[in-house]
Amino acid sequence: MTDRPIAEPRSDCPACGSGALKSLLHLPAIPVQSCILLDRADEGASFPRHEMRLTYCETCGFVFNAAFDERLIDYASATEESQHFSGTFNAFAKRLVEEIVATWPLEGRKVLEIGCGKGDFLRELCLAVRCQALGIDPGFIEERLETLDGGSLRFQREYFSPRTVNMRPDLVVCRHTLEHIGEVRAFVDNILPLVAGRPGAGIFFETPDVGRVLREGAFWDIYFEHCSYFTPGTHARLFRAAGYDVTDVRLDYGDQYIIQHARPAGGTSVPPHPAEEPLEELAAVAAAFPAKVAEVMAHWRDFVIRRYRDGQRIAVWGGGSKCVSFLTSLDLDEEIAQVIDINPHKQNRFLPGTGALVSAPEMLSKSPPDTVIVMNPVYLDEIGRSLADMGLSPELVAV
Repeated sequence: MTDRPIAEPRSDCPACGSGALKSLLHLPAIPVQSCILLDRADEGASFPRHEMRLTYCETCGFVFNAAFDERLIDYASATEESQHFSGTFNAFAKRLVEEIVATWPLEGRKVLEIGCGKGDFLRELCLAVRCQALGIDPGFIEERLETLDGGSLRFQREYFSPRTVNMRPDLVVCRHTLEHIGEVRAFVDNILPLVAGRPGAGIFFETPDVGRVLREGAFWDIYFEHCSYFTPGTHARLFRAAGYDVTDVRLDYGDQYIIQHARPAGGTSVPPHPAEEPLEELAAVAAAFPAKVAEVMAHWRDFVIRRYRDGQRIAVWGGGSKCVSFLTSLDLDEEIAQVIDINPHKQNRFLPGTGALVSAPEMLSKSPPDTVIVMNPVYLDEIGRSLADMGLSPELVAV
């Protein structure tokens, strides 16, 4: 990464253009990428940082990082975002595939996935229904994915641009990508022509929900490359304004993810869905967030420091973005004895911000922890079983 002029904080909403903005949280220096993995501890500790300015739009309710600078991000580097090594996550992904196949007529048709990651979800979809599929992602790694017979699944290792999509998809899938897009309205606008004008064509989006983050003060779910933060209401309103009918929107996966189906607007108005929160309700939650996040940060720092000073070994389970944010936001280093992850591609690599080593679960048997902090409560049962299988029974807590 080269030195570049520091951009001024954004003064208008990327979703609606309003200038009625309110500051929610300022983090002066956090790693500019949290899914990247480094080869040495010193590379992790010295990884570039930038400020984070979480900002709320009082006009539409959209939350975004006003200090975001996309020039600092390189998704083609050694990023590792895959969650498909978890049985819990795989079961969820398979259920989503079943839902998509039941909702959209895809037999013999074309599917485009924008931000396909390592391609696991798109491959699962192709196994469920015979279709022509194209995945686009700058971080795709060909040798990581088992190919399908018949050539029905292909990938382009690049950033999405409608100019390079040489198909007219019947369904556009976009999972855990919109939160990485700074110019969200332009991005959504660019997708509409790909599906417009054809009966049965539409889109499927999955995006993290910020409503829970605001209510819980969940600072570990705030990181630099997540520049755009949605609730079901702000998500649906963005797409309606861009010319889509939102046919379904809801929360799933422990109410952490927004699931949305939509199609090009057809003239008949589709009413808002029950999951869409009123703007005044969201405004109240946003107003309470600064005090809530300060309280939660103080709690977790005290939680870790007290145990560390008592001589206890503390492990964090989950060596991804949540862990990087948790450690760097609380300025934790030697207080954490181990960082654990089941993803073999993360193991024996080092995290940005702290340079902490990521280890396999088996390492806990050699140095048993007194406390394990789980970075996502969805995995509590799965992790509890793994610890029990190793004969370990530490204090187990989830953020």
